[in-house]
Amino acid sequence: MAIRVYLKEDSSTKKKVIISLSHLSLTLGILLLFWSFYPVISFEIYSRFIIKNKFIAPISSSTMASSLQQAGSILSSYDVFSNNLRDFTQARLWFPNKQQTGQIRQFAIREYYLTIPKLNIFKARVLIGGEDLSKGLIHYLPTSLPGEYGNVAIFGHSTLPQLFNVKDYKTIFTYLPSIEKGNSITVDIGDLKYDYEVFEMFVVKPDQVSVLEQKYDASYLTLITCVPPGTYWQRLVVKAKLTKFP
Repeated sequence: MAIRVYLKEDSSTKKKVIISLSHLSLTLGILLLFWSFYPVISFEIYSRFIIKNKFIAPISSSTMASSLQQAGSILSSYDVFSNNLRDFTQARLWFPNKQQTGQIRQFAIREYYLTIPKLNIFKARVLIGGEDLSKGLIHYLPTSLPGEYGNVAIFGHSTLPQLFNVKDYKTIFTYLPSIEKGNSITVDIGDLKYDYEVFEMFVVKPDQVSVLEQKYDASYLTLITCVPPGTYWQRLVVKAKLTKFP
């Protein structure tokens, strides 16, 4: 019976190539995971320690039927797994159980343009009562126009920062979280120009707050996108108020 066994090390070129490819595949896999998840993790940190500290935004806890219905209708039931399977380029899926056709006003104009210098967005197309978020920003459930008293809710798509293209409406609001209090937003409707100023920003779960609730003490813009980047788990809400009339 042998006391010791000596094994000859296989130092062939083929084995070295296989080992090198294995290490390379592992490294690429780790880098890919980091590339994919870093924006989500970094946004979570940013939203918890920066957004909520810089912007004081009271969340409505109203039990009024209109407030609760509109709040819950942002995504209907809150299920991050089922929601990520939906096609959120369709505006109606942001409010799947909302039936407000009787409250929608009909306007002579069908679109206007939004400019946010901070985000390098210039004259982005806003479709009034539109449906397809891949063709423009959507002024959802319109009851008033910019410049009028009321709340104008504008939906815009976002994605991972690595895929951002300012000319692509499916990614146009990707950097909306970088907007700051005091930044300007301009709306062009025909020959008229309205200047708004950002005054608050906050992150909510889809069933926590009514972002469509109307307020008629001033003219408001409410910009909405999905966060963290590349997901539909939460909503980033940016609110701005009219500061300059034509």
